[in-house]
Amino acid sequence: MTVAAPRILVSAGEPSGDLHGAEVVAALRDRWPAAEIEGIGGPRMAAAGAHLLFPMERLSAMGAVEVVRRIPAHLELYRHLTSAFKRRRWDLYLPIDYPGFHLRTGKAARRSGIPVLYYIPPQLWAWRPGRARRLAEAVDRLAVVLPFETAFFEGLGLAATYVGHPLLDRPPAPARAAARAALGVAPGARVLAVFPGSREQEVRSHWGTFLAVAKALEAEGCCDEIVVAATPAGSYPDAGKARLHPDPRVVLAAADACLAKSGTTTLEAALADVPMAVAYRMHPLSFALAKRIVTVRWVSLVNLVAEREVVPEFLQDAMTVPALVETMRGLLTPDHPARRAQLDGLQAVRARLGTPGASSRVAGMAAELLAR
Repeated sequence: MTVAAPRILVSAGEPSGDLHGAEVVAALRDRWPAAEIEGIGGPRMAAAGAHLLFPMERLSAMGAVEVVRRIPAHLELYRHLTSAFKRRRWDLYLPIDYPGFHLRTGKAARRSGIPVLYYIPPQLWAWRPGRARRLAEAVDRLAVVLPFETAFFEGLGLAATYVGHPLLDRPPAPARAAARAALGVAPGARVLAVFPGSREQEVRSHWGTFLAVAKALEAEGCCDEIVVAATPAGSYPDAGKARLHPDPRVVLAAADACLAKSGTTTLEAALADVPMAVAYRMHPLSFALAKRIVTVRWVSLVNLVAEREVVPEFLQDAMTVPALVETMRGLLTPDHPARRAQLDGLQAVRARLGTPGASSRVAGMAAELLAR
């Protein structure tokens, strides 16, 4: 059965999901110009052509207290969606990431006979694979964004398709010369990029150590400029001559090496061909709990994609100024063996990530489900 004007609900619960959701909405519009696309999301999804039913700002939260405060909004939306699913308001439900909420709503949609295509599903490979049963109850197909995820989810009996990483669909990064001009950095300067995190608690946890490392390297003459990828949520005391800039793509385009917290930033740096050291620190109790439930050997996405250690990782007590200075010293030195080896590894990672077109592939999977 071919659906000429399908009714699709796209759901995102936080800013990254809104960004990926906007790209998916645009791809769905390209395939079905007359489609009725409604959304739970933010301004990017709205700009792409989704009619927002519920703003994601009422859902997203970080920290235990903030999450508790958002519970009434989650319950209100869950009841609304469950009722709408029962009335078959949509032909397809397309949740993005945000598993706590989407596992529940996905299950409700399937109970009502609405197919569910989950884009960027929960990272069960990193922790709690036992949740696979809950995921199986909530989805018909998975659109995964890391190459090793297909085999993992299929091993759990879940239908998964690797669509490529959405980072590959971003507009081209600025040229090195243009990025340095935007930052006011001299063309020949050696630039250290610092990425302490995007969330307030991440910045607070990493900033002191990252800044001390950067200043030590500058004092040694290993770098001439320090550029910090800053966010409105972060506070950066005693930054001194370090340049703060809000666009991570500009920061990476100008950089010779990068000190970064774990997360998507590591893949962004890999795509920009910037050698890096990865570090992360959390509350000691949270770290102790994570060690008990995390099932992967590495935390950085670069190493997970490569399935070997390409970039060095410094976690918790290992995140010290001397250790990071020693590692970054080599990465900032032209022709240093560690720098050359990592650049070769990053090239292999980029090859594994495939080609652009994740959003259009997701739209193709949506068409397959709608044709069943």
